[in-house]
Amino acid sequence: MRTKSTIKAGKMNGAKTTNLTALQYFNKKKYLYLMLLPCVIYFILFHYVPMYGIVMAFKDFDFGKGIWNSPWIGLENFRYMFSLPDFYSVLKNSLTLSLLRLLFGFPMPLLLALMINEIRMVKFKKTVQTIIYLPHFISWVVIGGILVNFLSPTWGVVNKILGSFGVEPIFFMAEEKYFKWMVVLSSIWKEAGWGTILYLAALTAINPELYEAARIDGANRFQQLYRITLPCIVPTIVTLFILRTGTIMSNGSEQILVLQNSQNLSVSEVFETYTYRVGIIGGRYSFATTVGLFTSVIGTVLIVCTNRISKMMGENGLW
Repeated sequence: MRTKSTIKAGKMNGAKTTNLTALQYFNKKKYLYLMLLPCVIYFILFHYVPMYGIVMAFKDFDFGKGIWNSPWIGLENFRYMFSLPDFYSVLKNSLTLSLLRLLFGFPMPLLLALMINEIRMVKFKKTVQTIIYLPHFISWVVIGGILVNFLSPTWGVVNKILGSFGVEPIFFMAEEKYFKWMVVLSSIWKEAGWGTILYLAALTAINPELYEAARIDGANRFQQLYRITLPCIVPTIVTLFILRTGTIMSNGSEQILVLQNSQNLSVSEVFETYTYRVGIIGGRYSFATTVGLFTSVIGTVLIVCTNRISKMMGENGLW
């Protein structure tokens, strides 16, 4: 019969074994952890340390008093934010642009990766990959200048072509009905190629023997794609989709600021530009923090909910 001292000794030996195993594992992977260290330091310094500034959303921030000495006002900033008529217009614009990007932009890297994966000529495949990666490295300022020149109602190439068919010049940068599609399409052109990297990495991890067995059974290319390729990369698709839903309230300040003007402001004003205009330029830093905290909380809730739905459907989640 086991005594209390025997049980206690067994637990202590188990804890020592676990600690020893962890140390052995760390020692074995120490160079990998060393390579990870700069990334960890970056996130700590630029993502976690600044989080103390969240308290500004609950204070009447005063530069002279600093963050901690500024008076607490509770949820007053949030009440003020929800009472603004502009807030709901900005919320609508942000959701509209994000949902359009999710609907049309999210599948594009997957489709491109599947098409590139079907290319059998190695040199041509690498050339295509390089070409579709390039737009990612072009700044939105340059892309904005290209769009302005291409879509100009006076000298733009697009309007010149439309004019040859008898169509009146269209001011694409000013008309509201064209702005959101211009944002979505330019975003797809710039980032779709870069987004194929993870999908192509997932595709290379698929066991080639599965395709050989499918060919022996008489499966054509489409059947192999539907029965083997897609099911094997579903975890990658689900993970990227969960992460994408977390940014549903974010549209990127660079692109919107470059393409925004006074004539399309009613559809181009999103949370990033609204925070910059009202909070930063207007000197209302507590309000800017409030808007940022609101969008972050919504993004976190969406990630948790999407991850939960993914687990309920039998797929892998983020945790």
